[in-house]
Amino acid sequence: QVQVMESGGGMVQPGGSLRLSCEASGAIFKINAMAWYRQAPGKEREMVASMPTGSTTTYADSVKGRFTISGDNARNTVYLQMNALRPEDTAVYYCYARGIQYSRSPEYAWWGQGTQVTVSS
Repeated sequence: QVQVMESGGGMVQPGGSLRLSCEASGAIFKINAMAWYRQAPGKEREMVASMPTGSTTTYADSVKGRFTISGDNARNTVYLQMNALRPEDTAVYYCYARGIQYSRSPEYAWWGQGTQVTVSS
């Protein structure tokens, strides 16, 4: 069984910063990618930032220059530093991990339960 746990959400004023943390734990052989997604009320879930193992990070256009993804896939951890937050960044943020549980098992994807980020004055 694999668990993905996020932390660090909260309420902040426009222009402020927050840092989200995520750790995947349990029966994990190898993580191939970790990422952050978000879902605002009435909207579809969208990718915010992605960190594939051995590849370059990618960002949604709306967060480039403001958000930074970092972490260590070998340690199953990922962070999202969010600066210059805007009201439109308000959403539930989900941590995503993709990997394999055993040396010859297929690849699976796991999601955290989400953490609320609210940007409001």
